[in-house]
Amino acid sequence: MATSLLASLFFTFWALLISPAISLTCSSQKFTKNQVYSNCLDLPSLASYLHFTYDPSNTTLSVAFISTPSKPGGWISWAINPNATGMAGSQALVVYKNSTTGVAVVHTFDISSYSSIVPKDLSFEVPDKTAETRSDGSLAIFATIKVPANLAAKGTINQVWQVGPGVGEGGMLEKHDFAAANLHSKGTLDLKNGQSSTNSGGDTTVKKKNIHGILNAVSWGILFPLGAMIARYIRSFESADPAWFYLHVFCQISAYAIGVAGWGTGLKLGSESSGITYSGHRYIGIALFVLATVQIFALFLRPKKDHKLRFYWNIYHHSFGYAILVLGIINVFKGFNILKPEHKWKSAYMIVIIAMGGISLLLEAITWMVVLKRKSRKSTKPYDGYNNAQSNQQPLAM
Repeated sequence: MATSLLASLFFTFWALLISPAISLTCSSQKFTKNQVYSNCLDLPSLASYLHFTYDPSNTTLSVAFISTPSKPGGWISWAINPNATGMAGSQALVVYKNSTTGVAVVHTFDISSYSSIVPKDLSFEVPDKTAETRSDGSLAIFATIKVPANLAAKGTINQVWQVGPGVGEGGMLEKHDFAAANLHSKGTLDLKNGQSSTNSGGDTTVKKKNIHGILNAVSWGILFPLGAMIARYIRSFESADPAWFYLHVFCQISAYAIGVAGWGTGLKLGSESSGITYSGHRYIGIALFVLATVQIFALFLRPKKDHKLRFYWNIYHHSFGYAILVLGIINVFKGFNILKPEHKWKSAYMIVIIAMGGISLLLEAITWMVVLKRKSRKSTKPYDGYNNAQSNQQPLAM
C-alpha cells in the first residue's frame, strides 16, 4: 500500500508538469470574435503568446498578443522597436483595465528612453486596436499595424513584450520586475516566415537558470524527502526488508548526485553574474551541500545494529537528514522567488509537497498501528494454565 502511494505521487507530479505544457500553447487558444491568424508563437518568456498575419502587398501586420499582468490590475504590452532591440526607443501598445469601468483598453506609448515613458501616438499607423479580458484572467491586444517601408523591406521587426504590476494616477505605468524573464522578453520577428528569434546570450543564461532550478527542485525538494519517507515508513513492513534500505540509499545517493550538479550550476551562474547576489539562497545552498556530503559518509560509517555507538549514529543520521529535508524545501521556494518562472511550476511543486505531506500523515498512522500491533503480539502469550503461580488453576481447553 505504501509503495503504491509513493508511486502515485510520482505519476501525479509528472502529470502536473506535462499537462500545462500541452494545454497552454498558442495553437489551443481561441478568440471571442473567432479571429484567425496565419502564424502563432509561444514566446519564450512571461507566459506570452503572439498570433499574427502579415500581408506584404500592403505591408499590413495584424497581431493578437496575449499575456497576464504580473499582479491583478496590472498591464501588458507588446511593442515594435524600429531601430534597436531593447525597450528604449520602442513604440508600444499597452493594455490595462479602466479603473472605473473595468474594461480593458489599448493605449499607445512612445518609449523614447528608460526615463521617458509617456502616452503618445506611435511613429507608424495603427488603423485598428482593441483589447479584451479573457476567461483565465489574461489580457489580449488586437491591432492592425502599417509596417514602415524600411522594416517591410527587411522583412523583420524587433519586438518587445512586457507585463507590469499596476497603473498609477494619470495612466502612468508602474515599473515591471527586473527578473531574467522580464529582461529577456525581446526578439526578432520574421514577418515572411512566421518565426521569432531571441538573443542567444540571454537564452543561454535563462537555460542555465532553468537547469539549476530543475536539478535542485528534483534533488533537494523531492528525492531527499522521498528517501526520508521510505526510511521512516516502508521499513515498518517486515515484507519490505531489506528492499526499503536499498530504495532509501538509491534515492539519497541519486538526490546527492543531482543536487551537487545543481549546486555546481549555481556556483557557475554566480561567477557569471557579478554584482547580483542572493545571499540567503546561496548560504542555504552551501549548508545543504555540506550537510549532504557529511550525510553520505553515514553510509560508510554505519555501526552494526547491536553496536554501542549505533544509538549516537542514529541521532546524527536523523538530525542531519531532517535538517536537509527542511532546508531543501525552503531553498526551493527561495529559488522560485528568484527565478520567477511561470506560476504553473510553483503550483505543481506545491501540490507535490502537499501530497507528500498528506501521504506522510497517512503512513504515520499506518506505521503506528503496525508497530503497536507487532508489540502487542510479542508481549501477549496465550494463557495455558501452567505459567500461573496457582497450582490449582486448570489449563484452558484448546
